[in-house]
Amino acid sequence: MKENETQRTPSTPARFKVGDRVQVRDMPNIFYTRTQNYVRGVTGTIAACTYKDLIPEDEAFDYDGRLEQYYIVRFRQKDLWEEYPFGNDTLQTEYPERWLEPVRN
Repeated sequence: MKENETQRTPSTPARFKVGDRVQVRDMPNIFYTRTQNYVRGVTGTIAACTYKDLIPEDEAFDYDGRLEQYYIVRFRQKDLWEEYPFGNDTLQTEYPERWLEPVRN
């Protein structure tokens, strides 16, 4: 086990659970991100709580890794593209926790 391995194994629970409504944050791209522009600001539903992994920017610069939770978020395609002709089709894609915020009813 590496010296800092205990720092990389958090016991904190996931912030969101399956079924929670979330909105993708509209943050600037300073570094590489897998967060597509067309989902920013759009509301979706947590479909799965997947895994925890190092924050990519920390890993790229060889910082002691902080882990973050990743989620599969499901969107209605009508919410992504107004002119989409099929109202019930969905798209699922993966996001780290820091890109998501809860939707308040």
